[in-house]
Amino acid sequence: MTNSVQQAREALGERLRGLRQSAGLSGSELARRAGWHQTRVPKIEYGKTKPSVVDIQVWCSLTGAESEIPDLIATLQNIEAAYREWRRTLSGGTKQKQHEILRLMQQSKVMRVYQPTLIPGLLQTAEYAAAILRRSIKFHGIPDDLDEGVAKRLDRQQILYLGDRRFHILMGEQALYNKVGGPSVMVGQLDRLLAAMGLPRVNFGIVPLSAELPMQLTNFVMFDERRVTVEAITAELTITQPREIKVYHRTFDILAGQSVTGEKARELIRRALEARHGDGD
Repeated sequence: MTNSVQQAREALGERLRGLRQSAGLSGSELARRAGWHQTRVPKIEYGKTKPSVVDIQVWCSLTGAESEIPDLIATLQNIEAAYREWRRTLSGGTKQKQHEILRLMQQSKVMRVYQPTLIPGLLQTAEYAAAILRRSIKFHGIPDDLDEGVAKRLDRQQILYLGDRRFHILMGEQALYNKVGGPSVMVGQLDRLLAAMGLPRVNFGIVPLSAELPMQLTNFVMFDERRVTVEAITAELTITQPREIKVYHRTFDILAGQSVTGEKARELIRRALEARHGDGD
């Protein structure tokens, strides 16, 4: 078990212990009322034993915390699936991951994307996507299915034109300058951004370098109000707890309020293009 999974179990146990203590119950008394062995309560509270859905329902009922049940169950169901190492996630190559993302997108009505340092995948050119996926294949030592991965990523972009889904895409100004591929790759990518800004279902914004960020951030994607995926260096995190999703929603709203759109965003892109042409890179 990864340290992150164990820490998640311990955090869940700590929340349950708080409910018990607020209700004025000892561990042995809670176990007696629930019909459990007296050791079950401390094992759950200290992350030694993973509780079941029924355990949580009984726990909350006996402590008068029925309103906590949905969030605690979401936390429980997310523990084992929340942390997935890239080495495992990408064991079948990059194409498989692209297919998984497309499935999540197809099930969503509103997607919110924040990417501080790279062009978001939905707006990438084939050349830019190839450079990104080539890095991933080399860095994580996964099967080389570069052509298939790029093709699937481009197929994924068709969802921008289908159905009644809406997309709110934010990226950091830094992404306009971070080098991916050669000079022609970046110029083509920046030109693509200018064209994509006119898509009818896409609300696009750039968070300027001068913006004061609410905290240290990494990229994340929100699928409606039910799921958030966060990419770390070694793993992908999946967030499904309602209380945590609300925090990501609030963070996204802050970033959106700091972003520039329309002509101001186009000006930032044009400035980046001029810098590319000016320094010969």
